[in-house]
Amino acid sequence: MLFNSIDFLIFFPLVFLFYWVFAKNLTLRNVFILVASYLFYGWWDWRFLFLIAISSFVDYYIGKRLGKENDDKKRKLLLSLSLLVNLGFLMYFKYANFFIESFAESFTFFGSNLEVSTLNIILPVGISFYTFQTLSYTIDIYRRSLKPTNDIISFFAFVAFFPQLVAGPIERASHLLPQFYVAYKFDYKQVRSGFQLMLWGFFKKVVIADRLAILVNEVYNNPEAYSGSDFVIATLFFTFQIYCDFSGYSDIAIGLARSMGFDLMKNFDSPYFSKSITEFWRRWHISLSTWFRDYVYIPLGGSKKGKYRTYYNLFLVFVISGLWHGAAMTFVIWGAIHGTIIVLEKATQKFREKVFIKTHFKKDEVFSGLVSGLITFSIVAFAWIFFRANSFVDAQYIILSMFSSQSGHSLYELGLSEFNVNLSIILIVILLLLEYLNKFVNLKVYLNNRNVILRWGFYFILLFTILLYGVYGGDSPEFLYFQF
Repeated sequence: MLFNSIDFLIFFPLVFLFYWVFAKNLTLRNVFILVASYLFYGWWDWRFLFLIAISSFVDYYIGKRLGKENDDKKRKLLLSLSLLVNLGFLMYFKYANFFIESFAESFTFFGSNLEVSTLNIILPVGISFYTFQTLSYTIDIYRRSLKPTNDIISFFAFVAFFPQLVAGPIERASHLLPQFYVAYKFDYKQVRSGFQLMLWGFFKKVVIADRLAILVNEVYNNPEAYSGSDFVIATLFFTFQIYCDFSGYSDIAIGLARSMGFDLMKNFDSPYFSKSITEFWRRWHISLSTWFRDYVYIPLGGSKKGKYRTYYNLFLVFVISGLWHGAAMTFVIWGAIHGTIIVLEKATQKFREKVFIKTHFKKDEVFSGLVSGLITFSIVAFAWIFFRANSFVDAQYIILSMFSSQSGHSLYELGLSEFNVNLSIILIVILLLLEYLNKFVNLKVYLNNRNVILRWGFYFILLFTILLYGVYGGDSPEFLYFQF
């Protein structure tokens, strides 16, 4: 079920109403959350509910065993079983065909062709997200940083919690699971805050992201028909499309949970204002980057085994992160680009600081920040080419065309009308302006402190804008991160 669908507009008001009816009875409330969450996920394809159910049961049982077991060998065996089941599902449904195709392609290096048949596999929505969420539970218990739960209903509800089930944020059991043990009272201010965030999320998704998607899809899905500046424009539009799409989803998810009394972690923090790629990943998809830090980077040794091992660990984490996003070489390259830049940033940090001191580059903080920000943004935008391109061949063609002398089409000949192109640019400027101002003034707090007429006037204007200028129907794509 998509957040930007008629089905959801019927589903959530009913869930919200009955949720607060059952809220005082903790067991009944959690059972209701579980049923509603399974309905939400099963609406897409009920057959894949067994994946969530099996993962939940396995990790609940293993968690209880880990909490009682003191023998190190048996504990490692139990953790291995959890990893095997969860990653096994993920590897089969998401990566089986990728490895089959990669294996066949490797024979071309030896001058021979190997014909293979791929498997007819449907990728379950959100499997990458809830797999990581359940794994964090068993790993934390194994590390003795978390005690296992004896409440099976709460655990199942935690795994399947519908606001963040299919595209995050990827929550830790230590943060979210205890919230299922608490009965919440209806709090108008909290509910209002949740609805405000949902409204902003829908605005970013259906008004900005889905409008930009029309031009992006036209150019990237038909690269042979375009050239030069066409790809520059489409890439810039995609840079903001994916941000508004995914951060919009996160805003809706966090807002949904907040309206029900739950607190989900912040997933985005104005990433396009970053002054380095390292900073970018502290601001972009925060729940994923911190997950990889805690469960991959640190176990690999982090930065405690020498600088070269640190560089290796950083690069490997980002390659894995790229593969996590999609079973294709384009995603691996995307991750490798970010990993390479981060390694270079770390390796040259002291040298750059010396250069900055000698050249007085950082004396003018506004100028230095602007230059650093533009360089970072350019790298991020360039890497998005591999993320969006339908194949490596397409990505290669797009990059070569961008750096060729070929002139492109007019801005208004790329799939969007003149009005919608101009509106898109205005919306991007407004988005950046609001995010910049929010660094100095909390706009939500500022709005809540205004009088009721001004406050509700803003809500109605935003809602009217969503209804009037939102992209719906066949031109409205699903959330991009649903495919991961």
